[in-house]
Amino acid sequence: MARRISSQGKVTVSVDEYSSNPTQAFTHYNINQSRFQPPHVHMVEPLPYDAPKSVDHTRFVCVSDTHSRTDGIQMPFGDVLLHTGDFTELGLPSEVKKFNDWLGSLPYEYKVVIAGNHELTFDKDFMSELVKQDYYRFPSVSKLRTEDFDDVQSLLTNCVYVQDSEVTIKGFRIYGTPWTPWFNGWGFNLPRGQSLLDKWNQIPEDIDILMTHGPPLGFRDWVPKELQRVGCVELLNTVQKRVRPKLHAYGGIHEGYGIMTDGYTTFINSSTCTVSFQPTNPPIIFDLPNPGNS
Repeated sequence: MARRISSQGKVTVSVDEYSSNPTQAFTHYNINQSRFQPPHVHMVEPLPYDAPKSVDHTRFVCVSDTHSRTDGIQMPFGDVLLHTGDFTELGLPSEVKKFNDWLGSLPYEYKVVIAGNHELTFDKDFMSELVKQDYYRFPSVSKLRTEDFDDVQSLLTNCVYVQDSEVTIKGFRIYGTPWTPWFNGWGFNLPRGQSLLDKWNQIPEDIDILMTHGPPLGFRDWVPKELQRVGCVELLNTVQKRVRPKLHAYGGIHEGYGIMTDGYTTFINSSTCTVSFQPTNPPIIFDLPNPGNS
């Protein structure tokens, strides 16, 4: 079992028996529990941009995977911007500065940002290994001097950057984390199973909004070209069994753009770029009742 109650009465999540094969995990839980079918799970239509917002609600604008292609994006009205990573191609300081300038042009009261696997320079362990080798995949990054990227987060002056940490915005507790299952050795990649679960175990209970870069299993994580599910089983179990946020925002899988709900948590994959890296998926807005008014 992936869930058990500790002696203190708290839910603890353990590594799922199907952790290393998310497609198999999806099939197993669908056949045996109908876990990803109605009435347990529903697709959700995006809220129209001109939908009226109640005065006791906050409107969140969700985007992800903009990959330095922000010039043509039409940004809707809202209160808080949530960007769930891959805002650059490789995390080059010049790309981070361009992104920060774009953030500065947006009218939102607050902007909360996490990194993704493309923000190579934000992953210090990754960079410490990269500079030791002449790595052909990322020549422009491997040529950087340590002092060029050592404090790269400080370039993000027009947002709140969170990394395995929590921030409270307008009364909402928001936690952000950049890690994703290993995929071709990019930044913030970890093996499926205990390594990722150790990161998910840091997520506090009772948060309102969870920002991750990649999806949980079964919620907008299908990659048609590979005929595979790629979401994290431990992330799903952490979200559904322990943390239970009102909103789980992410991106990472460009093909998975859209919204689903399990009746408690709304799952939003707001990848702006398509699988061919065209920035044509519109931002997704979502209203939440203000804390104390729910």
